[in-house]
Amino acid sequence: MDRYGFYTGKIFDAYEYLGCHLTPGGAVFRTFAPAAQKIAVIGEFNQWSETWMNRIEDGHFWECEITGAKSGMMYKYRIYKRDGSCTDHCDPYGFGMELRPQSASYIRDLNAFRFEDENWMRTRTDCKNGPLNVYELHAGSWRTPEGAENKWFNYRELADLLIPYVKEWGYNYIELLPLSEHPSDNSWGYQNTGFFSPTSRYGTMDDLKYFVNQCHLNDTGVLLDFVPVHFALDDYGLADYDGTSLYEYPHTDVGDSEWGSKNFNHSRGEVCSFLQSAASYWMKEYHMDGLRMDAISNMIYWQGNPARGVNSNTVNFIRYMNAGLKSRYPGIILAAEDSTSFPKVTEPAEAGGLGFDYKWDMGWMNDTLAYMKENSAYRQENYHKLTFSMMYYYDEKFLLPFSHDEVVHGKATILQKMNGGYDDKFPQARALYMYMYAHPGKKLNFMGNEFGQFREWDEKREQDWMLMDFPLHDAFHGFMKELNHIYLKYPAFWALDYDRAGFLWLDCEQKLPCVYAFVRSDGKREIAAVFNFSDQPVSYPLHWETKGSIRLLAASDDKRFGGTTAYEAGTVYQALKGKTGVPVFEIPMEAFSAKYLICQS
Repeated sequence: MDRYGFYTGKIFDAYEYLGCHLTPGGAVFRTFAPAAQKIAVIGEFNQWSETWMNRIEDGHFWECEITGAKSGMMYKYRIYKRDGSCTDHCDPYGFGMELRPQSASYIRDLNAFRFEDENWMRTRTDCKNGPLNVYELHAGSWRTPEGAENKWFNYRELADLLIPYVKEWGYNYIELLPLSEHPSDNSWGYQNTGFFSPTSRYGTMDDLKYFVNQCHLNDTGVLLDFVPVHFALDDYGLADYDGTSLYEYPHTDVGDSEWGSKNFNHSRGEVCSFLQSAASYWMKEYHMDGLRMDAISNMIYWQGNPARGVNSNTVNFIRYMNAGLKSRYPGIILAAEDSTSFPKVTEPAEAGGLGFDYKWDMGWMNDTLAYMKENSAYRQENYHKLTFSMMYYYDEKFLLPFSHDEVVHGKATILQKMNGGYDDKFPQARALYMYMYAHPGKKLNFMGNEFGQFREWDEKREQDWMLMDFPLHDAFHGFMKELNHIYLKYPAFWALDYDRAGFLWLDCEQKLPCVYAFVRSDGKREIAAVFNFSDQPVSYPLHWETKGSIRLLAASDDKRFGGTTAYEAGTVYQALKGKTGVPVFEIPMEAFSAKYLICQS
């Protein structure tokens, strides 16, 4: 390992040296603990007795080799502090960990699994000019085995169930909530103790590699939620690792996070090398196709508060890490969960940006859902909540998220947020999703949104699949399936997502009755999207400068999807001559409805 690079925060391969690595006769153990008085390895191979480690190099690293240590055996580091006390720690660079509440690390063979996804790895892209439709899920509560003692499917079982589902329903990427080992189920993986350890809740390292490999063999990408901001407080983890604040800030005013965890001290090169190596590890060893990075606003600004100023060390860390990952792993996707107005989040690092490919459009999400919660009688007063996003859209490369954060903590699910009673919610949700999929930007939906989950997400329970027995939910599921496949099929919806030529307002001033119309284009073909978010039907005169007739591509009020209108396949609308010479199409729009219209070819 490059020691100078490690100390200056420049390396991405620290895990190849630190941690536990198999040797022909056993295993070698190494850890970084400058302030420790002494360290012993305890594990199954020595009956949990103490095998002392030796200080090496500059005295900040410790090492020992143990004969007879094998893959699958458990171990810990017993670290003695300067005051003589000791704590048993999991390995910060360990490749596996016990299921909570236990905390030992596992010895793992990094090279045991053989991937078969060469074609995918060679041809994958960041999807800037292609479709990106992400299905976000929590691996432990998408589905659970019935009547099993272990309440989770393992990674292999999940692959067999999930991959056919996402392919059939029109998603081309899966995004998994954090899989790094974590002690508390209700942290959803966002408070980690094992940054290099896939959680044992769902199986082993090789089980997860199997999952990713199978996704790639089925043309499905895999993104992983990654947490470079903070870590869990548990004393066996990173906190106070060598008796000092090795990974965290020494002062609580910046060291303690709002989530009851410890903030990483990104001003230390060793910490930067640790996190960069963890990010690289998931890409290199597991063939992950990218990372969604959590709580970036809390990295840009001290404690996430712009009034406290920019944390320049952390910003430089993000920039350097992203540039390094992009150069090492072609075609990966790096997405930022960031609600700030900090500039150039999605500009390349070499151009002064943070180097992300995408930024979650939290403004679009909040405005859109606030609009849909309102009684339709008041929507005209807030008409421009649905137009404002295009005022800033081209400032960054945005992804539109309806994520896990929007369906918990008393917020209600996406369907439940719709105004009105049970029957009124479905037509509004269908129109909402047609608006989302026509709006520029890549797409992300959390599990359950696609069939109208009514109960807020609970990590302890699987999604309410029995809702499919109810006609409106089953029809909504079918609607989302068709909408997803339309999105994937037609380049007008994604080819020019970040080019102004890909979007044109046709009408954004119809406050009464809350009608909107715009065109999406791939430079060759145009698709018009028309929306009526009022509770009154209208015959809408669509002014669209196109030749000849247009045909219906999709309608949210189709009876097939629980709507009120039976449409003939490919319904055609003829143009009338407008006063200005622009063709006018009379488009009947039911209450709370949307239509996609395409030029006849």
